[in-house]
Amino acid sequence: MDKSQGQEGGAGGTSTRPYLIRALHDWCTDNGFTPYIAVHVDRSVQVPMEYVSNNEIVLNIGFDATSGLDLGNEFIQFKARFGGVAREIIVPVDHVVAIYARENGQGMAFPAPEPQPEGPATPVPVPAEPRRSGLRLASEPGDEDGDAPPPPESPAGGPRPALKRVK
Repeated sequence: MDKSQGQEGGAGGTSTRPYLIRALHDWCTDNGFTPYIAVHVDRSVQVPMEYVSNNEIVLNIGFDATSGLDLGNEFIQFKARFGGVAREIIVPVDHVVAIYARENGQGMAFPAPEPQPEGPATPVPVPAEPRRSGLRLASEPGDEDGDAPPPPESPAGGPRPALKRVK
């Protein structure tokens, strides 16, 4: 990533987005909330396309719903079940447009990524050896087919991305 991309934090340095995502994930987990991310989907995102609507997908990134969760500086990677089938998920961090707690909608929104020029698909790098957390693959309790829950109500006080239920 060149220094002109992903500079939420201002001039110089790396993007603040991965750090904020990790902090809000920790906050959700520490408070017993379920962390969800809304992701802008294009060719660089590896998700089950049948669950994408309007170039967006909402993913549960809680420890109970993922295996091998890695919240890296460049990519978020994990395995999760969709409709009972384990799938490898790889999301560039700059494609995360929001992270929030499912239970109360508190979280943070981010700008959508810059549109990529049309051309050949961008290959998604896969690490040689992903970290293993020993967590089991599971969909959210009571959500046997892996569907995402409805998005939280938007609080008053400013525009937020429109999160939609994806089936």
